[in-house]
Amino acid sequence: MKRFNKSVYSIALAAVAISLTACSDNDNDPVEEIVEVEPVPVVSTYEVSVVNLTAGQPASPIAVALHGSDVALWSVGESSSDGLALLAESGDNTEFLANENLLVTASAEGPTPPGESVVVSISIEDNDMSAMTVASMLGNTNDAFTGFTGMDLSTLEVGDSVTHYTHAYDAGTEANTESAEDVPGPAAGGEGPSEGREAHDFVTLHPGVVTLEGGLSSSVLTNDQRFDNPVLKISVTRME
Repeated sequence: MKRFNKSVYSIALAAVAISLTACSDNDNDPVEEIVEVEPVPVVSTYEVSVVNLTAGQPASPIAVALHGSDVALWSVGESSSDGLALLAESGDNTEFLANENLLVTASAEGPTPPGESVVVSISIEDNDMSAMTVASMLGNTNDAFTGFTGMDLSTLEVGDSVTHYTHAYDAGTEANTESAEDVPGPAAGGEGPSEGREAHDFVTLHPGVVTLEGGLSSSVLTNDQRFDNPVLKISVTRME
């Protein structure tokens, strides 16, 4: 009868013991906890610097808005929105900036007198495809406004700047009587907005004011309120 080889038997027992020890150690290893790091929001901040280039037209509080690249707040040949009509007739930008298509809005606190300037800052988070609109009324008119809409911001890097010289538009919502009742600026002090649409009801380039000296008997404007294009210098700088 063969006998067990004690050496082989001892080696086998040792191997089993080592294996059990290894298994025991693995069972006691702490479970590594995976921590999810929230991404830091990317904030884009733009500084909008506006210079009033006219000699006698105060610019109503500058309205600034960020929105999708598919949004335009006016177009030559198209009817003005109610918000644009109110802005162009009275300088009140509240309804204009309440448009549901706008992502972020900002406004200057007050009018910008002729020859002076103002800066408006606006920021947006995590949006690489936004566009900008800037708008203001020429105060000593019936319904003249100026600015730009739908300016692409997607390629503007931090530190980059772009400048626009803007023309005057006629909102087409009020007849250009230049009368004291309808011109809200300091040259007349009227109420501004009128009921309904009195004119051709579509946006055009503004022909300029006629004035009393120019032969418009209803006008309270003088040659001091005349203007040529461009009327505003608008510089947009990406700050962050």
